[in-house]
Amino acid sequence: MNTHTGHAPTIGGPFNMTVAQLTMRGLLGRRRIIFLLALPALLLSLAILIRALAGQDDEVTAGVAGGLGIAVFVPLMGVIAGTGAIAPEIDDGSIVYLLAKPLSRHTMATTKAIVAMATIVLFSGVPAGLAAFLMSGTDNDLALGFLVGASVAGIAYGAVFLLLGVVTRSAVLVGLLYALVWETVVGSFIPGARTLSISQWAASVTEAIVGEDVADSLGLESAVSLGVGIPMLVIVTVGATWYAGHRLRTIRLSGEE
Repeated sequence: MNTHTGHAPTIGGPFNMTVAQLTMRGLLGRRRIIFLLALPALLLSLAILIRALAGQDDEVTAGVAGGLGIAVFVPLMGVIAGTGAIAPEIDDGSIVYLLAKPLSRHTMATTKAIVAMATIVLFSGVPAGLAAFLMSGTDNDLALGFLVGASVAGIAYGAVFLLLGVVTRSAVLVGLLYALVWETVVGSFIPGARTLSISQWAASVTEAIVGEDVADSLGLESAVSLGVGIPMLVIVTVGATWYAGHRLRTIRLSGEE
């Protein structure tokens, strides 16, 4: 699409219900809902199977809920929901119907980000915590730690992948490369890169909840401190959402001068 820096829309506010309903309808469409349901179903089925075969084992819980749930399933869910909240509308041109409304582009971006974030938390953050509960019960804070850690990671991923959906036509491909290569491989094993990983920032929250000693014994220690992790999560989430709205403002409707 062509771009310009035309007149600002007249309706603002941080959230618009109509945009939220349209976004949710798109996210929960037939094809996408299959993936949204399949990932948590796989994680929970694995948790139940492991608990039945091996009993309670906190190390296994950490590996499944943390190494698989947060490090793999949450970013994948971020790709599905974050890019799916806006990229298809841009690709097929239907975004122009929203952009034609006297609605702030930042309101559009914020609303779509909130819907994407809520979807990611519901379909990956909650299942990660539930998986930990199924495997370790309530004898420790692992379930709560993974629930909160996965949720804050999902919120940040939602904003980042929404932004990708605005700035590139290859949002899904770029998102998958980021999620599977940077976060899962590079961000997990290369020391310097780990400090720039959303999953590591979220791990600092999980570590704070379960306790430093427990986190160290289970290999859950984060590459960054809580004092770094939380500000970085906030900066990336707010910054990516704001910039997505800024980029939407540059999209010009056909026929505009």
